[in-house]
Amino acid sequence: MAVARRDDYTARDPNRSPLAVTLRDWILLMTLSVLWGGSFFFARIALDEVPPLTLVLARVVIGSAVLYAVLRATGERFTARRTVWLTLTVMALLNNVIPFSLFYWSQTAIPAGLAAILNATTPLFTVIVMHLFTTDEPATPNKTAGVALGFLGVVVLVGPAALGTIDTPLWALAGCLVATISYAFSGLWGRRIKPLALTPTFTAWVQLTITSIVMAPLVGIVDRPWTLAMPGPAAIAAVLALAVLSTALAYIIFFRLLATAGPSNLLLVTFLIPVSTILLTGLFLGERLAWTHFAGMALIGLGLVAIDGRVWRRFAGRHAQ
Repeated sequence: MAVARRDDYTARDPNRSPLAVTLRDWILLMTLSVLWGGSFFFARIALDEVPPLTLVLARVVIGSAVLYAVLRATGERFTARRTVWLTLTVMALLNNVIPFSLFYWSQTAIPAGLAAILNATTPLFTVIVMHLFTTDEPATPNKTAGVALGFLGVVVLVGPAALGTIDTPLWALAGCLVATISYAFSGLWGRRIKPLALTPTFTAWVQLTITSIVMAPLVGIVDRPWTLAMPGPAAIAAVLALAVLSTALAYIIFFRLLATAGPSNLLLVTFLIPVSTILLTGLFLGERLAWTHFAGMALIGLGLVAIDGRVWRRFAGRHAQ
């Protein structure tokens, strides 16, 4: 098969400010935050009737099928290069298999909103991983301050459970945090993908396909889904929404934003995902979070602001004039 070539998603207007976010970008950012925030919401509904590992498998199999249809419809070519598939196998483990499984396992015991808040710590761990394992992405003072604030937020979130003052299982919180660390290492490993010159849709499809292959025997051994009762309409609808909307469509929007708004502006999604999840689960599932959860989210948000650095740069620029 022919090698899939990278398309124009990496080509950006050199005259455009890297901080510029158009109205269309804002609409896409809000849409993506709802889709990814909705992934915790849909998972919460599905997990009432579908075991965690089976839910992961259903999500990636259906998402892979949708992206395959998109690839065929757009005429993109495929590659059978061994290097591509080996690299993306590791990426699938770090970016899909481990975090999806841990988040869904944890969500059987904690609110979806809390899982989404813990998911927002991913950039904090990414800063640490990049500082430790790369030479070109050191922890700047802004990033260091951001990590400190973020971890203070984690302490506020996890502390009461560790001390036994609330009934939130510590293992569930730990599962979410390990999942975010896996996401951080996927960012590190993802640096190996760019030289492969692949289109983003093809990359996403391969990751989901490999994840499907890895998860299938695990689900067969652990969950034995053929012995379970057929899920009800609500659970089936949630699985389909999780796969089609929060996976396939979200990937397409994500890479569109990567081209038009740039990676730094995509960090804004991290701020918005917990808000979307909390609103959805509060309105439709009646979930309520403790004040410590909101306090922790505020500290994590401040940490992300510091890591992003744009607010400080604009403040400093105004006072320098």
